[in-house]
Amino acid sequence: MVDLAKLTDSDLFENLRLELRRGSLIIAVLAQLREEHYGYALRKALADQGMEIEESTLYPLLRRLETQGLLESEWREEDKRNKRFYRLSKDGARILKQLLEEWNGLNSSLKRIV
Repeated sequence: MVDLAKLTDSDLFENLRLELRRGSLIIAVLAQLREEHYGYALRKALADQGMEIEESTLYPLLRRLETQGLLESEWREEDKRNKRFYRLSKDGARILKQLLEEWNGLNSSLKRIV
């Protein structure tokens, strides 16, 4: 646990920003994987839309989401290289729909509050 009393303002902001991003990244990855992508292409597609994600964050997230049954993957050869392609599973599509409904409700509430 981080002792918030010992953090500078910029450290505190960075910790809170990362906390806020974690849930958003899950939604972004699930939404982007409505279309199949391999890891690098997924990372690039997210970055192109303003959602930068480090490889050290993306690949563990993909493995966790697959373990939870939200993603499916398969290895295929493309351009003479083996690549792991990911796509949303049926359960993933159902959960994504629920997460988007929740996110939209939270976003509407926050807009009213702020």
